[in-house]
Amino acid sequence: MSIPVALDRLEDEIDRARGAPYLLTVGDDGRPHCVSVALRWDAGTLLADVGRTTAANATGRPLVAVVWPPRDPGELSLIVDATAATGPTASIRLTPTSAVLHRGPPPDPPSDRL
Repeated sequence: MSIPVALDRLEDEIDRARGAPYLLTVGDDGRPHCVSVALRWDAGTLLADVGRTTAANATGRPLVAVVWPPRDPGELSLIVDATAATGPTASIRLTPTSAVLHRGPPPDPPSDRL
């Protein structure tokens, strides 16, 4: 189940998200590359300091995603699609294009087996 998040409400949803988000990019060979990032807001975009691989991936394929996983089973993940722009520094600028809250699998029922 996915619940759309209006972009004008995204900053509030990010503030509610717990834990570090993951930035997903795609390499030259088509494989996903996932790194934990610290994000900060800047004039309606998100900024993150990233390494060489992430920056190169975002330069070649600027459509990326950021995911805040749920802390506990049954909670919602926040998934943000964005367009990345890289510059001469190790920072990447992400312009959100869409966002959803996504319910993961329910918590496992208690088990009698050990």
